[in-house]
Amino acid sequence: MKDPVTLSSGFTYDRSNIEAWLQAGNFTCPVTNQILTSFDLIPNHNIRKMIQDWCVENRNFGIQRIPTPKVPVSPTQVSEVLSNLAASTRSLDLYECLDLAHKIKKWGNESERNRRCIVDNGATAVLASTFDAFATNSFERNANVLEEILSILNWMFPFDVESQIHLGSHNSLRCMLWFLECRDLSSKQNSITALIELLSSDQKHAEALATIEGVNEILFRFIKDPICPKITKASLMVIFYLLSHPSSSENIKSALVKMGMVSLLIEIIIDSENSTCERALGVFDKLCDCEEGREEAYSNALTWPVLVKKILRASEVATDYSVSSIWKLNKYGRKERVLVEVLQVGAFQKLVLLLQLGCVDETKEKATELLKQMNPYRNGLECTESVDFKNLKRSF
Repeated sequence: MKDPVTLSSGFTYDRSNIEAWLQAGNFTCPVTNQILTSFDLIPNHNIRKMIQDWCVENRNFGIQRIPTPKVPVSPTQVSEVLSNLAASTRSLDLYECLDLAHKIKKWGNESERNRRCIVDNGATAVLASTFDAFATNSFERNANVLEEILSILNWMFPFDVESQIHLGSHNSLRCMLWFLECRDLSSKQNSITALIELLSSDQKHAEALATIEGVNEILFRFIKDPICPKITKASLMVIFYLLSHPSSSENIKSALVKMGMVSLLIEIIIDSENSTCERALGVFDKLCDCEEGREEAYSNALTWPVLVKKILRASEVATDYSVSSIWKLNKYGRKERVLVEVLQVGAFQKLVLLLQLGCVDETKEKATELLKQMNPYRNGLECTESVDFKNLKRSF
């Protein structure tokens, strides 16, 4: 027992255990089954001091003294701070808002229970509104408070609708991109994580982000000259969401292809671990939707061996994207050349085995179509890399 608290029934429990009991919908004391007249958890200082004294007496046996727990934040305290934050935001009181944000962050860092209490009392929308207001005023001048708020919002996912409206505004998005370009690593990570949360929740945010000048160059630079794996993977995800929006994706695809994204993705796919490989293949598959992207893929000698190698090698998602990319390059371009090239690097056997092991319906249809079209070219062209077939199991 690290944080003893007493219920209205008079019995004492560890705070984390009794909170879990109450959150599960129980309204009685676990020992007496008596209906609780109050859900207040009163710290039992006497028992806590007894436990601490015992820990000190037995420190020679490796027992560490439990720290004195901090009193959890209450809904009333949270509501009061949020009310003050909203008022200070209306007057754009930078220092007061920064002080209140520090207080919220400190509470959240103390315990998961505090974080739940803060979120449950509407902090996400208030903080998002403050972020939008100061970003609109001047994100260069208000960088400190904006960075502090964004670091807090990163443990408040998923965003509610009101929060999305504020964080998805033109000025808020511009501010996050400015953080990506000009601020330190922590701010970059918080910004790109928030962008992924926004884009994954509603595609309209992808359309809004695509209109901001410089977004393609910033994201491409994170992939070409990586500063940390988390930001590289996150940048690939943001690009994937941007390419998934029909109204803006064509211009973005063309711009990324001209920057050299296709060849860069192939290099990433070759050497990266599975989660990065999946994201890179997802973006590569999207770029194969446009003619410029396909032409770049045709001209790269590594395209076929890399795509075929990733089938049944990295993950199910990577396999799906690899098959989809080959299918698009075949369907919308140089069919005979594509079929011959992939046959020479073992695609036929890989696709047959894929169908035997099982895959999603869309991938199954594309693999079947490719096999039918490859069949007339098989004689004397097939090649098999046996290492790809080791330790494979049928999925049920």
